[in-house]
Amino acid sequence: MLWNRLGRHADVGLLITRLGFGLGFIYYHGGPKLFESTEEWIATGSAMQHFGITFGYYYWGAAAGVAETFCGLLIALGLFFRPAAAVLTWIMIAAFTDNSLSGGQTSHPFKNIWLFAGLIFIGPGKYSLDHILAKKFSRTERFDSTMVHAAGRR
Repeated sequence: MLWNRLGRHADVGLLITRLGFGLGFIYYHGGPKLFESTEEWIATGSAMQHFGITFGYYYWGAAAGVAETFCGLLIALGLFFRPAAAVLTWIMIAAFTDNSLSGGQTSHPFKNIWLFAGLIFIGPGKYSLDHILAKKFSRTERFDSTMVHAAGRR
């Protein structure tokens, strides 16, 4: 019935998910982090102490803001989708670990860990730049190999 027919539109669902989470990460997480003060970057980067890294908190905090912004954009576009989802999975693991050990809110990063980990396996769908580029390059390869085989037969 209706629910069964919606399965044909899974790629539309992936597009909606990519746009919502990708742009949401830019707006709510990465973008604001890019404009934080030095002290806030150090506070964000200090989450790395839970993984035995006790230096460069300023740089780790800045890297989190850049990664959340850039990977959010890649997720929304569906470009280098799986590596971007993997990076965001690891950032959310760091956020979850830091929040759980410091008494902060853990539900948001916990849910995002599972979402991004699942998206690594699902992929970006056909309405993505990854899909468009894969089609373009697979056509080029077929064309080139056909030309090589045809030239060899003469």
